Amino acid sequence: MTRTRMIFMGIIALTILVVAAALIFQPSDDKGELATAGGRQGEPVTVVPEGSVLITVASSNTKQNWMDQVTAAFNAAGETTTDGKQIIVQVKHVTSGGSMNAILDGSLQPIAWSPGDQSWVDQANDTWELRANKPIASQACQATILAPLGFAMWQPMAETLGWPDAPIGWDTLVSLAADPEGWASYGRPEWGKFRFGHTHPAYANSGLLSMTSFVYGIGGSNLTAADIYGEAIQQAMRQLEQNTSKYGRQAPPLLDLMAREGPSYLHAAAVPEADTVRMNVERGSELSFPLAFIFPAGGTIWADHPYCILDNAEWVNDEQAEAAAIFRDYLLDKDRQADAIDNYLRPLDSSIPLHAPMDLAGGTDPRVNPQTVPALPSPSSDISSAIIDIFMLNKRKSTILVALDISGSMEGDKIKSARTATVEFLERLNPEDEVTLMIFNDQVSALSEASRVGDVVEGLSQRIRGLLADGNTALYEAVCTAAKEIGKLQLEDEAAGESRLYGIVLLSDGEDTVGRTSENQMFATCLPANAEADGVKIFPIAFGADADTEVLGRIATVTGGRMFAADPESISNAYLSISAEQ
Repeated sequence: MTRTRMIFMGIIALTILVVAAALIFQPSDDKGELATAGGRQGEPVTVVPEGSVLITVASSNTKQNWMDQVTAAFNAAGETTTDGKQIIVQVKHVTSGGSMNAILDGSLQPIAWSPGDQSWVDQANDTWELRANKPIASQACQATILAPLGFAMWQPMAETLGWPDAPIGWDTLVSLAADPEGWASYGRPEWGKFRFGHTHPAYANSGLLSMTSFVYGIGGSNLTAADIYGEAIQQAMRQLEQNTSKYGRQAPPLLDLMAREGPSYLHAAAVPEADTVRMNVERGSELSFPLAFIFPAGGTIWADHPYCILDNAEWVNDEQAEAAAIFRDYLLDKDRQADAIDNYLRPLDSSIPLHAPMDLAGGTDPRVNPQTVPALPSPSSDISSAIIDIFMLNKRKSTILVALDISGSMEGDKIKSARTATVEFLERLNPEDEVTLMIFNDQVSALSEASRVGDVVEGLSQRIRGLLADGNTALYEAVCTAAKEIGKLQLEDEAAGESRLYGIVLLSDGEDTVGRTSENQMFATCLPANAEADGVKIFPIAFGADADTEVLGRIATVTGGRMFAADPESISNAYLSISAEQ
């Protein structure tokens, strides 16, 4: 056999192994679940191709491009363990908070875990030690790259505040958000009142670290958990949150919304530098203006994305731990670190010079480093819990209308899973939020008036558990009725001087089959022509293959919401994302 043919056959064999690994390690949804080599109770155990070791890695989605590139190179290089077994790495991109919760409840069992920040590891270890008297990883987790947190702002607005040379801190944004004159105070009255968004700190790494940076910026970085409950910090949090127009579960959808709706919708969002530069490079043609990444004056969290080998977990054996360590060392190789720059990240080694796209043309300032903008400490488990708590206490509350399709096509597993997931959603809402419930088949029926969640959640849950499926689908009429009802509630709140977020959760598994209201009539008379940051957002859940995704997607777009495609297995995850949005 010629040398060329031997190489060719080797490539084919490697390709078969990688494809086999991919087939037996299918990702499910963005909750972060993985099929693993150890398997879960009631599931088949993954069969690793003979002669190789499969390493599953749950990695925060901020570094997705880089991890995919490095993983492909590693698998192609044919790296082996000391016993000569080839290592195959399979990466699942996850949210930090969602993956932590999934690891702790056993639905996620990776060999290695790389969340966005050490704070998630500390929280996981605290819980694991209560169960097993030891942390989940026997060795300290090693940093992999740097992805600092800050603000993405439309470049003309950032330049109005003095970017890239003038210091712009959290206090600047809080003052601007609270100023009734808004941008007029900076000589730009046409931009109106400042509109801000950030991800939810209980679900997203960017949310937790942004709120940590905010709290440290107000009270200093030597705070205790008790200090965070002080009136000065809570007042500042209240002032920021009452002027926040959009929450989310992940940073990329926030930036997607800014790209889709333009500068009139959101003016800035708290996100990682990597996501800001990526948006400029990959979707610059869609943007009204480039985005500028602003490092908060006074310091920020330089998220270092630790890599943890979960060798104290029962599903990880010594061979897998060794293989995971070999992949970790590969990530830290100088060439792989240099690759991070092309993927919108910063290498740990500051001697590696930055270049495009990590420059002013890409929307960020390459002059900034942890010496010029100090690195704030990652929050401890106690600090994280306190920050999430005061956020929940002071966040802008929501009024939510849940509209459920109970037509005959929902019969069986659909109605069962919809009932269960909707009850879970209600239980997840803040007790101070307001909720109202509507059902529709041939008719549209209100089951409750808008009431404080804490007062009605048990009674509404009982009503939902008793819902039955029957009849046709008055989808368009339901949308119009829901929009009219929540619009009325919004006007009442505004007259009373109350500022809330308003959302409609619309679950449907089919097309309109009643026809009393037409599609055109719905869009022309019941929905806005353009999304508004403080308007009513509709979050359709297209439930099953027969759902009218084209119409539901348009409904989401014109209101500034998001559509979620779901089935009985994934509906809970769709509701979880909506919880973070509101």
